[in-house]
Amino acid sequence: MTPREKREAAERLFIGPYGVLSSASQGRARPEEPCDIRTCFQRDVDRITHSKAFRRLKHKTQVFLQPEGDHYRTRLTHTLEVSRIARTIARALLLNEDLTEAIALGHDLGHTPFGHAGERALAVISPFGFKHNEQSLRVVDRVEKDGEGLNLCYETRTGILSHTSGATADSLEAKAVRLADRIAYINHDVDDAERAGIIGPGELPQIVRERIGERHSLRINAILRDIIRFSPVDDIAMSPQMAEAVAVFHDFMFQAVYLNPVAKGEEPKVEDILRGIWKYYVNHPDRLPPEYQAIAEEDGLERAVCDYVSGMTDKYAIYQFGEIYIPAAWTVR
Repeated sequence: MTPREKREAAERLFIGPYGVLSSASQGRARPEEPCDIRTCFQRDVDRITHSKAFRRLKHKTQVFLQPEGDHYRTRLTHTLEVSRIARTIARALLLNEDLTEAIALGHDLGHTPFGHAGERALAVISPFGFKHNEQSLRVVDRVEKDGEGLNLCYETRTGILSHTSGATADSLEAKAVRLADRIAYINHDVDDAERAGIIGPGELPQIVRERIGERHSLRINAILRDIIRFSPVDDIAMSPQMAEAVAVFHDFMFQAVYLNPVAKGEEPKVEDILRGIWKYYVNHPDRLPPEYQAIAEEDGLERAVCDYVSGMTDKYAIYQFGEIYIPAAWTVR
C-alpha cells in the first residue's frame, strides 16, 4: 500500500459516520492522477498554502486599517486561528481534519484590501456586486496559477463558498469552519480593540463574561468545550445558553468595534482609493497584468478588474493609487 492508501484506510477507522472520507471525495473538475503520498484533501491544503493569494493575506487588514503595532491581527493570522479552532472541533467530533484545514485556509483568499471596508466598497463599485466568499471560490477556481486555478476537490470548494452565514454547508467539516470563523474573529477582534483602546477591560456584556469568560484563551476554550459536548452525532451546534451568549457577544462587537467611528474613521477613503484604481484599469485595460488581460478576454473587463483589485494588499492598493493619481516630484539637475 502507498502512504496515501494507508492514510485512507486509517481514515475509515478514526473518522466517524458523518465525516467525509478522502477516498469518497466527489473529485476535481479536471480529473488528476492521485498522489501516492497525500490524500486529495492534503493536496488541497498544500495547493492553498503555496498559492500567491494565501501569501498576500499577511498584508491584508483584518479590522483596523493601517494599525500601528506588531500584534494586531491580519487576514493571514485570522486564517491560521480559524484553522486551528476548526481542526480542534473536527478532531474531537471525528470529522476529516485535512478537509477542515483546507476549507479554513482557503476561506478568505478572496477578501479585499482594507478588510470589510474594502468588501463594502467593491460591492458598491462593481456592477455585479461583491461577496468575499464567492470571490474566494473564484480565486481557487479561476484566478490562481495564471488563470488555471488550483483544481481543488468539490468538498473543499463548496466549503469555502459556504463559510459565511446564509449559505448552506454540505458537510460538517464546512460547518466547523463556519463556526470557527465566528469564534475566531469575535475573540481576536475584541483583543485588538482593547489593545487599540477602543474598548476597555471589563466592558464586555455580563452574560459574555459569565458564560464565556474574561480572557481570550478562556473564552475560546469555553466555546469549544460547549460545542464538543453539546453537538449531536449528526450535527455541530452550541448549547442554547452558549449560543445566546455568543449572539450577545457578536452584537456587542458590531456596535462597539465594527461600527465604531474611531475604528472606522478612515473607511470613506477606502472607497475613493478602490474606485480610483477600478476606474483607471477599466479605462486602461492594456495596463492590467497579462494574466488579468487573459481573464478580461474570456470573462469580461470588469470581472478581470474586480479580480485584480480585490486581490491587492492594503499597501499595494495605496501604492497603485499613488502611482496613478499623485504627480511624481520633479528631478532638478
